[in-house]
Amino acid sequence: MRYRLMPLRFAVPAALALLWAGNAAASITVTDDFGNDIRLDKPARRIVSLSPHTTELLYAAGAGPYVIGVSNYSNYPPAALQVTSVGRISAVDIEKILTLKPDLILAWRSGNSASQLQQLRAFGLPVFESQPADYATIATSLERLGVLSGTDEQGRKAAADFRARWQALSRNYRDRKPVNVFYQIWGRPLMTLNGKHMVSTVLRTCGGNNIFGDLPQLAPHVSLESVIAANPEAILAPDDAKDHPLDEWRQFGKMKAVVAGNLFTVNADWLNRPGPRVLDATEEVCKMLDTVRARRPPG
Repeated sequence: MRYRLMPLRFAVPAALALLWAGNAAASITVTDDFGNDIRLDKPARRIVSLSPHTTELLYAAGAGPYVIGVSNYSNYPPAALQVTSVGRISAVDIEKILTLKPDLILAWRSGNSASQLQQLRAFGLPVFESQPADYATIATSLERLGVLSGTDEQGRKAAADFRARWQALSRNYRDRKPVNVFYQIWGRPLMTLNGKHMVSTVLRTCGGNNIFGDLPQLAPHVSLESVIAANPEAILAPDDAKDHPLDEWRQFGKMKAVVAGNLFTVNADWLNRPGPRVLDATEEVCKMLDTVRARRPPG
């Protein structure tokens, strides 16, 4: 049998077409938490994380070896403490980030500067904006970051483990009697979080009701009088607050939370960071609200 060679003028374009098709098949596209498509030609190998929660998500998804820069307060896992710091969350060092030559930026929409994120995009850097407000988004974040970093298997496993634990907690606490809660993030000025924040999702899972959940701002200022009027059964605050937010409530001896001694501090890193350890915070908060229920007067 005789074979005819393809003329060179046809062979070269055909080879280029096959090469292009192979490159197209290898490209990666995922969507961030705000509907932006993030496209990479190949898995990210130099990743800069601009918030502690995105750092935790990356390590949980198996991308830790590729994290080359982190924001301040990125203290978990311990390996993150050895990574180059790129500065404060609200004002990162753009020049330092550029010297690291990243191929992917992980950002926090409500924590990082919008203008700085735009600057990074202007330099051609892909920016994945993260802001999980529920457990489902944390789980898919693990999967999506696994895809971006080429650690798909680790990302899928971490997501599956997270979902299983979350669903077990939900089943365990879904029938608990509701508890009205004030979550205080700061004392002066008095500040809280609304119903769209992950903290409120944790409260709901445990049978808690955020008394300021309906406010439009994510982190609104509230008045002392409005908290007293709402008369919550429990007041929670992060354990890292430097202004000792729970101390002043003890002078209001008629408030339900004060009468029953339901003033609690919660591990701030667990609860305030929408990452995998929020499930540890959920267990902690659920136990606190069970304590509140146990302290209710009979009848």
